[in-house]
Amino acid sequence: MIDPFKRLARKGLFLFDPETAHGMSIAALKSGLVPACQITPDPRLRQTVAGLTFENPLGMAAGYDKNAEVPEALLRLGFGFTEIGTVTPKPQSGNPRPRIFRLVEDEAVINRLGFNNEGHEAAFERLSVLTGKGIVGVNIGANKDSEDRIADYVAGIRRFYSVARYFTANISSPNTPGLRDLQARESLAALLSAVLAARDELAERSGRKIPVFLKIAPDLTEEGMDDIAAEALAHPLDGLIVSNTTLSREGLKDQRQAKETGGLSGVPLFEKSTAVLARMRKRVGAALPIIGVGGVSSAETALEKIRAGADLVQLYSCMVYEGPGLPGNIVRGLSELLDREKAGSIRELRDSRVDYWAARKV
Repeated sequence: MIDPFKRLARKGLFLFDPETAHGMSIAALKSGLVPACQITPDPRLRQTVAGLTFENPLGMAAGYDKNAEVPEALLRLGFGFTEIGTVTPKPQSGNPRPRIFRLVEDEAVINRLGFNNEGHEAAFERLSVLTGKGIVGVNIGANKDSEDRIADYVAGIRRFYSVARYFTANISSPNTPGLRDLQARESLAALLSAVLAARDELAERSGRKIPVFLKIAPDLTEEGMDDIAAEALAHPLDGLIVSNTTLSREGLKDQRQAKETGGLSGVPLFEKSTAVLARMRKRVGAALPIIGVGGVSSAETALEKIRAGADLVQLYSCMVYEGPGLPGNIVRGLSELLDREKAGSIRELRDSRVDYWAARKV
């Protein structure tokens, strides 16, 4: 049930087209108009993943703060970490507008943005002046017109190595033609070899090893998941992010907006992305970290991702409908769920429903 204030705020924002409303929310965070969330730290939510200590397992996914404008403001909303980007070496405008569509009945979003961002240099300048108190990851991608996409990812590692707490190599967006081809085994092997070689070189030089995650799509065949799991285990990759947006339109109520091209996110993505998460967990084993993304809208759905095999979870699209109080509500709700489960740590609940989700037909 949406409270009256939230309903009024949503109605006001929804008077504007989605991209304008997004810009207004960034401006509000920059100005300090959005109050910080007061959360009592819960040591049961704290865990170390890929060498980083997270105060809680909830993160803001890439896509919201593309240009690193408000990472610290996002952390003040209650997130345990945030991820900027996707950033490409050169600035690019992305696809023509309109390119974001709300499916209100479904609590979903379709976007075909196409990695619109201001480029490496603009994001680097902003990240270089942060306090460094929170965990801010950098999601890297390739320019649409790049002649060597793998080189673009390597350039991202090199440019942001001094300011990133972790990297995400995003090869899963459906809005850059041919990008998902990098998920094919031979291409993925070449990408991971180049990116991780650059990381290891910089780690040796700096004495500081930055984790690298790989973000994959939910629209994978069983064979595609086999290939990704094999390459993830064959390289010194630090983890997976499962998953990005889907091209599926199954089960949507808003059939008019469903005809728009682009990636679908929000509540309808939850089941599909969680099933893929569980299947990847079974393939890669217990040790490799996984961040679960897709349709997280409550403490219950966040915990279900963890039960399906995630160490950490991220959200984005559901904040369009629930507002900036969502992360705080989820973190407090996770503590309440741990009380109910009589769990000493959220880690205890990981994988407790992995078999159930891996068997789901989606």
